[in-house]
Amino acid sequence: QVQLVESGGGLVQPGGSLRLSCVASGSFFSTYGLGWYRQVTGKQRELVAVIISSGGTNYADSVKGRFIISRDNAKNTVYLQMNSLKPDDTAVYYCNADVRVPTRGNYWGQGTQVTVST
Repeated sequence: QVQLVESGGGLVQPGGSLRLSCVASGSFFSTYGLGWYRQVTGKQRELVAVIISSGGTNYADSVKGRFIISRDNAKNTVYLQMNSLKPDDTAVYYCNADVRVPTRGNYWGQGTQVTVST
């Protein structure tokens, strides 16, 4: 069982920045595939960004050039740096871990609210 705890959400004005953090439990963090997803009430959860164990990344078109996903294996933490925020970025952001070692599993954090508004 892997536990994920997100932090860093809040209220920010359009054009501002926030950094989300997600701390994961487990001794094999460096092998996890990690991702950030977001969900607006009444809509499906959507992928924002992913980072694999080798450090390769992928982003949704809507956030390319504005968001950066990174990981610190020494701290068991994955980050999402969000810049040039827009009202459309308002959502609950969830951390996800795809685990293969020692046993397979897919895990979610509890979510953190990000609100972009004046």
